[in-house]
Amino acid sequence: MLQNIAGATPAAEGLVKETTTQGFVKDVIEESKRQPVLVDFWAEWCGPCKQLTPVLEKVVKAAKGKIKLAKMDIDKHPAIPGQMGIQSIPAVIAFVNGQPIDGFMGALPESQVTAFIERVTKGQVGGETKDLLKAADDALAAGDAAGAIDLYAQILAEDGANVPALAGLARAYVATGALEDAKQTLDLVPEAKRADAMVAAARSALDVAEQAKTLGPVTELQQQLAANPLDHQARFDLALALNANGEREQAADHLLEIVKRDRKWNDDGARKQLVQLFDAWGPADEATLSGRRRLSSILFA
Repeated sequence: MLQNIAGATPAAEGLVKETTTQGFVKDVIEESKRQPVLVDFWAEWCGPCKQLTPVLEKVVKAAKGKIKLAKMDIDKHPAIPGQMGIQSIPAVIAFVNGQPIDGFMGALPESQVTAFIERVTKGQVGGETKDLLKAADDALAAGDAAGAIDLYAQILAEDGANVPALAGLARAYVATGALEDAKQTLDLVPEAKRADAMVAAARSALDVAEQAKTLGPVTELQQQLAANPLDHQARFDLALALNANGEREQAADHLLEIVKRDRKWNDDGARKQLVQLFDAWGPADEATLSGRRRLSSILFA
């Protein structure tokens, strides 16, 4: 096979490329439907990035086409890392079939990078585990928290550091009221993964549930509010109590009402609480989507 002047084969050369905000869908989302793609989020000022990137390139080229590497400079292209919740670099995310399925942060040694890529390319993340994870997520979304707990536990029996399963299990425990179990589960998340969006969402769900434990019964709070509709604290507490009962839309209604009546109340507390609820519910939840639209209409009216 012909080689270029630098000594790399054309095939190897095509395994590594710089990507941009505009090229991300083609280079990563679409390409990952053919074979896994790693995205290396880096920046010129990042010393550990300069240590990791050559290791990534070496291991990807050694895999001989089983995986590709797309490098993204977060300073030049901040939109994608911002959307994905990347808060520290280097950060490496693996995409399979158009979806992020695993990742790590920090400059790992070559042996660990190799093990990570082998796991991704062998389908250990994207095969049965992925199917189990989807089934668990679907069960939790459908209100079957006990069934979700069983499914997440099956995944964690095989891979105790599976971050999506740990985050999902914590959320399922919150849904059943087992807050101490949820807390212990989140403590098992590796330090480098605790800023991940799914972990942050589980943490928010736990925080909100713990807040709700200190509140009185819904009926008492409703009576307080009926006696004085300007009692923002009663309305705020009622929102948390309603959320604890699964009445998300009504909880959002009350917090939005406070924002509408007095944006500055309690140091913008109603809006901040609403954002925490959005995190806890997840970005695709109907209550989140509706709440975000209504909040924007109030803030930017």
